[in-house]
Amino acid sequence: MEKVMGYLRLNNMTILQSFITLNSLYLVFVLTAIVFEFEWAEEMTRRFASHPYGNDWVLTVQIAAILLTIGTGLVLMASIFYKLKLKKPLEILMNASEKISANDLGFHISYDSRDEMSELCRAFEKMRSQLESNFKAQWRLNEERKQLNAIFAHDLRTPLSIMKGYIEVVTTYLPQKRISEEKLLDIIKTMEMHIVRMERYVEAMNSIEKLDNFPINKQIIEIDALINFLEDGASRIADQCGKSFDSCRSADSTKLFIDKDLVMQVSENLVANGVRYASSHVKVHYSVRNGIFSITVTDDGSGFSEEVVGKAVLPFYRGEAPDANENKGLGLYICKILCEKHQGFLQVANSTRGGGKVTASFFCRIDK
Repeated sequence: MEKVMGYLRLNNMTILQSFITLNSLYLVFVLTAIVFEFEWAEEMTRRFASHPYGNDWVLTVQIAAILLTIGTGLVLMASIFYKLKLKKPLEILMNASEKISANDLGFHISYDSRDEMSELCRAFEKMRSQLESNFKAQWRLNEERKQLNAIFAHDLRTPLSIMKGYIEVVTTYLPQKRISEEKLLDIIKTMEMHIVRMERYVEAMNSIEKLDNFPINKQIIEIDALINFLEDGASRIADQCGKSFDSCRSADSTKLFIDKDLVMQVSENLVANGVRYASSHVKVHYSVRNGIFSITVTDDGSGFSEEVVGKAVLPFYRGEAPDANENKGLGLYICKILCEKHQGFLQVANSTRGGGKVTASFFCRIDK
């Protein structure tokens, strides 16, 4: 069958072209057969002209033979058309549908032809690839959510245990009047502090929940205008903390397709994080290369330890910052999530000079 397809070059034809070609061959076959049948009928008519029973039966047989030829030709042509142009791609698509229904996306759809069925298979493969990508993203999101819930539960366990212990002390000794008023007030203040701490955790969890529905509103913007806007915000953050600030930039284009507000939020978080760890100076490098806009924040602090480099983007991880107890530990985690929503990524490392170095990247190519 493949030799027939190669000989007729049906692989390079559309379905309509293949149908017309096979119908033309069918017509040639049928008309040739009918011509031979007419010649046979004329010969039989002459041969049985003087026969006692006559030759009227010849016409009936001739009509039956013509109808049989036409019917056989139609069945043969339809069978060949189905086997050459429809059978293989339909089997491929049916098998793919069954695998997708079973949540099995680890396969590829390939059909080597140039007709509409090949286009359909390519469209199906594109859909499968997108489903696989979405499935992996959803799986990754679920894993992160499990991790987040585990971290949240772990961090809440300490203040709850402390408060439980204070409650036991109060309920045990207060009826016996063995707790002084000063001690009781001290316990109440400590419990209040832990209640505020838990409230902050709940607020943090709510802010993380909102990230899933964070809208991405991209627009075309001039690079210089965006960087000037980011530099102004970064400079203000550094000034408020008494740290010096400078920046540099490099770009291979003049415009970006980007969500300005999202990038601004990530930039402010990174600069605030850098200022918190810096000794006296923070530097920001803005770069545009191959459709990727990157913001690299470097500080002159002591840098990240190996443990912190691996955990810095985890939610509620506060590291070794001076204000670690007050910091929620969500800055870099939120930056990571926002970068990924903008088809980018976040990298945490140490600079060659020893300070911390965090890079946020965003896909910003303008499709032509």
